[in-house]
Amino acid sequence: MSRFQQLKKVIAEALDDDKKTRIDKAVDALIISLIVISTIEIFLSTFTGVNERIGGILKFIDIFTTIVFTIEVTLRIWLAGDIKPEYKGFKGRLKYCFSFYGFIDILATYPFYLGFFFPIPYSAFKVLRIVRLLRIFRYMTSFKLLKAAFMSKKAELAVSLQFLCIITLILSFLLFFVENKEQSEYYSNGWKAMVWAFNQYIKDPGGFAYVPPASTIGKLIACAIGILKIAIFAVPAGLIGSGFLQAVNAQKEKETLKSISKKLHLAFERKLDVHTGFYLSPMSLPFANVQASQGLAEADIFKVVDMSDDFRVVNLGTTVPADRMAPDKLAIEHFVLNRPYGCFINRGSKITIVAPSSSMDAAIGYYAYYLAKIGGFNLVSRELGVSRPYRSFYNQSFKGEVAGLNEFMEDMNTVTTDADSWVITLLPSSGANEPEFPTQFHIEYGGKKGDEGFDGTDLLIKNIEKADKLFTELEQTMDICYGFKTDRQRYHDTSSPDIFLRKLNNAAQINGFVLRIAWSVFLWNAQKIDVAKTLAQVLKQQIEGLDLPDCPDLKVKDIGYQDYID
Repeated sequence: MSRFQQLKKVIAEALDDDKKTRIDKAVDALIISLIVISTIEIFLSTFTGVNERIGGILKFIDIFTTIVFTIEVTLRIWLAGDIKPEYKGFKGRLKYCFSFYGFIDILATYPFYLGFFFPIPYSAFKVLRIVRLLRIFRYMTSFKLLKAAFMSKKAELAVSLQFLCIITLILSFLLFFVENKEQSEYYSNGWKAMVWAFNQYIKDPGGFAYVPPASTIGKLIACAIGILKIAIFAVPAGLIGSGFLQAVNAQKEKETLKSISKKLHLAFERKLDVHTGFYLSPMSLPFANVQASQGLAEADIFKVVDMSDDFRVVNLGTTVPADRMAPDKLAIEHFVLNRPYGCFINRGSKITIVAPSSSMDAAIGYYAYYLAKIGGFNLVSRELGVSRPYRSFYNQSFKGEVAGLNEFMEDMNTVTTDADSWVITLLPSSGANEPEFPTQFHIEYGGKKGDEGFDGTDLLIKNIEKADKLFTELEQTMDICYGFKTDRQRYHDTSSPDIFLRKLNNAAQINGFVLRIAWSVFLWNAQKIDVAKTLAQVLKQQIEGLDLPDCPDLKVKDIGYQDYID
């Protein structure tokens, strides 16, 4: 990650209202203080005597706070996509500008500069300064709870309001028919009767309904409207009160789940891998272990995972061939998340490790992460997305938009601008949906199933000579060191035009191949990271002609992936 990207990340986190880091809290306190100071300045400027004595100071405060707010609002617009993925790109920034807080930010800040181009009185902008007070809602928990209460009960509020309006409308028409005979000069049409009925709810501030009904039935109707007058306030108040109570309880539960989430992060403490000497985060934590160590119910674990961005529940039973009848084995995975689709790390390497289905296939994202880390390679890993329908970014034959796909392809194009770029796509093999093959490593480079040579058309490999040496070295090394067997395109077909490698901007020049690895190698094998290290060494030497880089942070005991993404 470059210094510029690090700076963007720090600023985005500081402006993110949901993260609540130390920097974020300090920035929030600064903005709230400036809003309060700005409001006091506006209030004092309304007093003639005060304005005459310290008008210069008040104007300086106004200009200073406006400049600071301008910088803040501009940064919010610029980094909107980094703060929330839904605001990424030009359209996303435009969407942010027209959101509630975005529009308030712009309205309370940018109009000040119109005075430099148009002859608008300075006092005219004072009105817009008051809008700044609305910005404080962004930082008020009580307002967020009230908003949550309204949102949770909006359907019930709408139904009750519709019911009251319809009943009032019916009663107003009945009122017209009975009062038109008694007081035709006041109840000459249905509109006047309706105005009288609805004005009873707001105490008739305009004096439109000063003539009460004269008939007995009209008075009964007026009584009914009086009862509705109570209901029109009591029903929404009850609903909002109930929603507010629910929001408070939900907030308490959220705080509890956050506390549990922190404990869950600590549970991913790095452990020493005796085969490599690296301190590694656990690949996953079995449900039973989490329940025992944290004293949690299964439902609470699901709630924590659902609330957190960087955890997911996987069933390790699906990684075992179906004929073995493996029972379900629920576990929790922890992963790095820095992009809308998952993880992107650009280390400036010729080699990029891609895991396009990490969100659906257990452990493959973890393995891709450490393979890239050990080798100093770039990493693009899809960590977010639903498991069903199965829409891996690997084969993009599906219809319609999929969240994160555009960003995934943009990042892929970023790391494949060089004609000598190599893209190694990792996929699992021999799970519950596939048979158990006699080979553990499957190399696929764009040909049809069974075509083990380089005679196919539109291959993903362009430098065939270098690729052949690489594959031969990989086959021999894995066999000698671990007894793992390798095949070339024997069991899988990679000739489809929908494979993402063929959709890259530089697809005609770069080299790419798919490496399917059996789950028995990268999940159920005690030497799995040592295998990754050996694989990284082969790729590094054969493609870049270099030795593996030193990884001092892999020799430090810490928590999870902290400090790993550089």
